[in-house]
Amino acid sequence: MTDAFIYDAARTPRGKGRPDGSLHEVSSVALSARLLNAVKARNGLEGHAVEDVIWGNATQVMEQGGCLARSAVLASDLDERIPGLSINRFCASGMEAVNLAANQVRGGAGAGYIAGGVEMMSRVAMGSDGAAIAVDPSLTFPTCFVPQGISADIIATEYGFTRDQADALAVESQRRAARAWDEGRFAKSIVPVRDQNGLVMLERDEHMRPGTTIEDLAKLKPSFKDMGEVMPGFDKVAMLKYPHLAAINHIHHAGNSSGIVDGAAAVLIGNAAFGQAHGLTPRARIRATAKIGTDPTIMLTGPVPVTEKILRDSGMSISDIDLFEVNEAFASVVLRFMQAFEVSPDIVNVNGGAMALGHPLGATGAILIGTLLDELERRDLTTGLATLCVASGMGAATIIERV
Repeated sequence: MTDAFIYDAARTPRGKGRPDGSLHEVSSVALSARLLNAVKARNGLEGHAVEDVIWGNATQVMEQGGCLARSAVLASDLDERIPGLSINRFCASGMEAVNLAANQVRGGAGAGYIAGGVEMMSRVAMGSDGAAIAVDPSLTFPTCFVPQGISADIIATEYGFTRDQADALAVESQRRAARAWDEGRFAKSIVPVRDQNGLVMLERDEHMRPGTTIEDLAKLKPSFKDMGEVMPGFDKVAMLKYPHLAAINHIHHAGNSSGIVDGAAAVLIGNAAFGQAHGLTPRARIRATAKIGTDPTIMLTGPVPVTEKILRDSGMSISDIDLFEVNEAFASVVLRFMQAFEVSPDIVNVNGGAMALGHPLGATGAILIGTLLDELERRDLTTGLATLCVASGMGAATIIERV
């Protein structure tokens, strides 16, 4: 098959996902279009340069409804002959967009693609699309559905993670994210967001709290304890699936869970001929992609089996990977990944993660791939793996290899 190369990776800074966040006044289409324009300008793309724009977003209603990808193309400076495909694999939407584009290139269906995603969580509330898995009793009852926070606490209980471990990981994520910004580690990929007058609205991730301490986090009440134990009693639902658990240990709160933010990310992918035609040098090859379904109750364990799958399919072992990006949806997700593979924390999320920087659902997967590539280059390493847990019980992964 034809190799699929990464030629560029770009992202916006992440704004707080609240009405007072710096990006709140920017629509999903507008933010996407501005990033597409940046990719076009950074790489000198003219005319019908790419086959398609594949764009992920998780909550596909209101301004994020319809085919957001096509709307973004038409709102951008890209040629109108470039179509646009919107996809939804919840939190892995941005990664799945990249993986789908890479596999289209590998299969010969076009020489180049722009892939990524967006989520404006201050404007389109998470869950406002009324997903059947969460609201349809004919599905929620047989699957023993519980909210993601309860699922994260099930992981902590099942695999023995404590509140102190989760809080320590969160504090370290904040420290690493602040260091990454101070040292300019994100500079290659960041595209500042400007208003219509060209004035900078946001040029730095604004969700970070770099001064956070263990003592600060210890003051926070577990976010999912009441919904688990009191009303509507989701712990009892979970224990229908996990009857060996005497009780659910509720350890997660706002400080050791991913932040609600706005943001977008894009990856430029193409074959060798695409690079030659546009005078571009490939930065990495997408070596393998994978996705998997998992138990929808515990829901968030997907990074472990999908990593096992992608390594098996590509004939690799965990020791072949130099760096890992594991989405910090909740602290227990990353703790479980490191436990399962006996991976050193020194090579996982080395520039912080979503607990510090935030998790713009449809964009995060593409952000992880770009962050991973930048850090492989900075450290002069070769191979990286990015992976996410996914709502309703799924996992996705991508392995990239510098060239």
